Amino acid sequence: MRTGTGLTEKNLRQLLNEWDPIGVADEAPDEYDCMSAPLLGRIGRGADQAEIAAFLRTELVEHFGLTPSPSEPEAVATRLMALKAEGA
Repeated sequence: MRTGTGLTEKNLRQLLNEWDPIGVADEAPDEYDCMSAPLLGRIGRGADQAEIAAFLRTELVEHFGLTPSPSEPEAVATRLMALKAEGA
Protein backbone atom coordinates (compact mmCIF):
# COMPACT_ATOMS: atom_id res chain seq x y z
CA MET A 1 0.00 0.00 0.00
CA ARG A 2 1.36 3.37 -0.95
CA THR A 3 0.43 6.49 0.99
CA GLY A 4 1.41 9.10 -1.56
CA THR A 5 4.94 9.12 -0.18
CA GLY A 6 7.83 6.77 -0.84
CA LEU A 7 6.93 4.77 2.22
CA THR A 8 5.23 1.38 1.93
CA GLU A 9 3.99 -1.07 4.54
CA LYS A 10 6.75 -3.45 3.48
CA ASN A 11 9.67 -1.07 3.94
CA LEU A 12 8.11 0.36 7.11
CA ARG A 13 7.89 -3.16 8.56
CA GLN A 14 11.51 -3.74 7.58
CA LEU A 15 12.63 -0.53 9.29
CA LEU A 16 10.67 -1.29 12.46
CA ASN A 17 12.03 -4.84 12.55
CA GLU A 18 15.59 -3.56 12.10
CA TRP A 19 15.00 -1.19 15.02
CA ASP A 20 13.38 -4.03 17.02
CA PRO A 21 13.07 -2.19 20.36
CA ILE A 22 11.87 -5.28 22.27
CA GLY A 23 14.13 -7.77 20.52
CA VAL A 24 11.57 -10.14 19.03
CA ALA A 25 11.55 -9.40 15.31
CA ASP A 26 13.24 -12.68 14.40
CA GLU A 27 10.53 -14.69 16.15
CA ALA A 28 7.56 -12.37 15.54
CA PRO A 29 8.10 -10.32 12.36
CA ASP A 30 4.63 -8.75 12.68
CA GLU A 31 5.18 -7.53 16.26
CA TYR A 32 5.38 -3.86 15.27
CA ASP A 33 2.57 -3.90 12.68
CA CYS A 34 0.40 -2.15 15.28
CA MET A 35 2.45 0.98 14.55
CA SER A 36 2.30 0.76 10.75
CA ALA A 37 -1.14 2.21 10.02
CA PRO A 38 -0.79 5.07 12.53
CA LEU A 39 2.66 5.93 11.16
CA LEU A 40 1.58 5.75 7.53
CA GLY A 41 -1.45 7.90 8.35
CA ARG A 42 0.61 10.53 10.11
CA ILE A 43 3.20 10.65 7.37
CA GLY A 44 0.49 10.80 4.71
CA ARG A 45 -1.05 13.79 6.50
CA GLY A 46 2.30 15.58 6.51
CA ALA A 47 3.49 14.96 10.06
CA ASP A 48 6.96 16.26 10.72
CA GLN A 49 9.86 14.40 12.27
CA ALA A 50 9.09 15.66 15.78
CA GLU A 51 5.50 14.37 15.62
CA ILE A 52 6.67 10.97 14.36
CA ALA A 53 9.28 10.75 17.12
CA ALA A 54 6.67 11.69 19.74
CA PHE A 55 4.34 8.95 18.47
CA LEU A 56 7.14 6.38 18.58
CA ARG A 57 8.13 7.42 22.10
CA THR A 58 4.53 7.17 23.29
CA GLU A 59 4.16 3.71 21.74
CA LEU A 60 7.35 2.49 23.39
CA VAL A 61 6.29 3.78 26.79
CA GLU A 62 2.53 3.16 26.80
CA HIS A 63 2.14 0.13 24.53
CA PHE A 64 5.39 -1.78 24.98
CA GLY A 65 6.24 -0.64 28.53
CA LEU A 66 9.76 0.50 27.67
CA THR A 67 11.80 3.51 28.66
CA PRO A 68 13.59 4.53 25.46
CA SER A 69 16.77 6.54 25.36
CA PRO A 70 16.15 10.17 24.40
CA SER A 71 17.60 9.72 20.91
CA GLU A 72 16.07 6.34 20.03
CA PRO A 73 12.64 7.44 18.67
CA GLU A 74 14.22 10.47 17.02
CA ALA A 75 16.70 8.29 15.13
CA VAL A 76 13.91 6.07 13.80
CA ALA A 77 11.84 9.13 12.88
CA THR A 78 14.83 10.45 10.93
CA ARG A 79 15.04 7.17 9.00
CA LEU A 80 11.28 7.25 8.30
CA MET A 81 11.47 10.78 6.98
CA ALA A 82 14.39 9.78 4.75
CA LEU A 83 12.29 6.95 3.29
CA LYS A 84 9.47 9.41 2.69
CA ALA A 85 11.84 11.82 0.94
CA GLU A 86 13.11 9.06 -1.37
CA GLY A 87 9.66 8.78 -2.90
CA ALA A 88 8.82 12.48 -2.99
